[in-house]
Amino acid sequence: MSAHNFPFSAIVDQPQLKMALLLCAVDPTLGGVLIRGDKGTAKSTAARALTDILPPIERVTGCAFNCLPEVVCEHCEVCNGADAVAPSTVDLSSVPFITLPLGASEDRVIGTLDLERALKSAKRAFQPGLLAAAHRGILYIDEVNLLPDHLVDVLLDAAAMGVNSVQREGLSIVHPARFTLIGTMNLEEGDLRPQLLDRFGLMVEVTAPREQAMRSEVVRRRIAFEADPESYVTQWAEQQEALRQQLATAQCLRSDVVLDDDLLDLISCLCCEFDVASLRADIVMHKAARALAALAGRARVTADDVRAAAGLVLPHRRRRKPFEQPGLDQERLDDLMRQACQQPQQNDESAAGNSEGSTPQSSEQRGRQEQQEKQQQQVFAAAPSTTMRRIAVDNIATPTARMAAGRRSEVADAPRGRVVRTVLDEAPTSLAVGATLRSAALRNASKFSVNKSDLHQQVRSGKGANLILFVVDASGSMAAQQRMEAVKGAVLALLTDAYQRRDEVAVIAFRGDSAQLLLAPTRSVERAEQGLRELPTGGRTPLPQALQLTLETLQQASSSTPPLLVLLSDGKANVALNSDGDPWRETLTLAALLAERSIPALVLDTETGYLRLGRAGQLAQALGAECLTLEELSADSLVLTIRGCI
Repeated sequence: MSAHNFPFSAIVDQPQLKMALLLCAVDPTLGGVLIRGDKGTAKSTAARALTDILPPIERVTGCAFNCLPEVVCEHCEVCNGADAVAPSTVDLSSVPFITLPLGASEDRVIGTLDLERALKSAKRAFQPGLLAAAHRGILYIDEVNLLPDHLVDVLLDAAAMGVNSVQREGLSIVHPARFTLIGTMNLEEGDLRPQLLDRFGLMVEVTAPREQAMRSEVVRRRIAFEADPESYVTQWAEQQEALRQQLATAQCLRSDVVLDDDLLDLISCLCCEFDVASLRADIVMHKAARALAALAGRARVTADDVRAAAGLVLPHRRRRKPFEQPGLDQERLDDLMRQACQQPQQNDESAAGNSEGSTPQSSEQRGRQEQQEKQQQQVFAAAPSTTMRRIAVDNIATPTARMAAGRRSEVADAPRGRVVRTVLDEAPTSLAVGATLRSAALRNASKFSVNKSDLHQQVRSGKGANLILFVVDASGSMAAQQRMEAVKGAVLALLTDAYQRRDEVAVIAFRGDSAQLLLAPTRSVERAEQGLRELPTGGRTPLPQALQLTLETLQQASSSTPPLLVLLSDGKANVALNSDGDPWRETLTLAALLAERSIPALVLDTETGYLRLGRAGQLAQALGAECLTLEELSADSLVLTIRGCI
């Protein structure tokens, strides 16, 4: 494996991605950059390549906290202890680039008790974690949207305060933790928590090039690099050094760059017009515009700088509905910029004249926004749902289940989460250091030693995600437009709940002679909504085929998150699996098989009219499931509690 990174200056195309990374290098206080895009679009390559062009930093040799020579951490024994090093040992070092693995423990991230020193000298000493190592550098997280909740909470605390506070195992440590956060993600795996999303100063959407010549050049450069990394890096050394010098100059110039008040007003105007709630957007856009000017070697910010900064700062902060695609209306942004550029020419006009001149533009903007919202409603064709439906799931998460990042089911004895207690265990998988040392000290205070009888296991409690499988009846018995809109509206409400709780979602639809898996299990509920949006209706009701496909889907997903079945149907099965079979009997038989697997389920009865067969209720009974009508699902205060079959 090559020890060299691919040269930053050799990356083909991706101008916005490279610009965002360079801005974070010019001003580390921007908060970092989130890189979203498909697989194989140079997200990780660009992030890792950035370190090779960053100007070096002054650092004391051997310091675990990356202390500034003139501002040392009080807990750093190298810089501040009895054997503190002399100033002559300060040298230039490359900027730290620390990768935070998705499976890292909380102790590894924030730091913990130095077990070796505690056992040898019976003294409490702090072992720094990844946050200490990333101070004054870059903290990189690949697939950041898959990061477990307990690590997200740690990052939010450190990013907000600029320090890492450790209060555990008898330790009370606070040390600086200011870093540039770079995360990559693929939207197919789900989105980020809003709090963490807002902490990323900039966001970039990347796609693979579509031009044949450009794709060929990407392959040509990558193959050349892999064949001889050292020689290839040498070929680009001159361009790399030029970028390094440009960054060093921009870092020195940044503090002197001026942003005029009229441009500051423009920044606030853009944030208001795009309905951005967080004031962090205004601050970050101000910093990004100044960094852009500094990178260009200018001492004053221009409107073009603000325009470019808005494209990086606003898209992920704009308020949007759960299934609305992220992004920024570039045409509207251009209109606002054009209006702002014309405004100085109108400053000498009367207030009435200004008001008359702005009215048509404002009306046009409002009309465009209303038309876009109307088109979104027509595309989905779902009945409006005013209240969020919440599903609480009990008795489905077991200690042996893989705990994915979610907030629906309580998981006892979870592999991750908060520590609730410690228990004696001679072969612990998660050692409770404090309890183990206390046990050893109490057993023999005069001669400290640890043996197997002292070992304690950490018992954690956390939240687990669920796989919610929607099985939707799209047959002719439900093909009436009003009924289908009501069904889609109900699914949308439940999908919104899944979106907020970061569950996996799968969708099966059945009509005609077969059932179809519209969406395999995924955390991208936007894709589930898109599948339902284009769902055709009509034909017969192959309910046995749907339940058989449900069994197969859940069997394939058995090693994934705990499942929950949501079935929307009137139960009027009329297509058998076998040519001489009875559709209803086959339906009940397959429902019994699902019940034997103790799969929590909910049946939504879509039957209407005065005369009802009640087949959905019978199906729910066979599944051991709760049964509700769509009218009941529309209750304002409904909270569904689905319990596993015993």
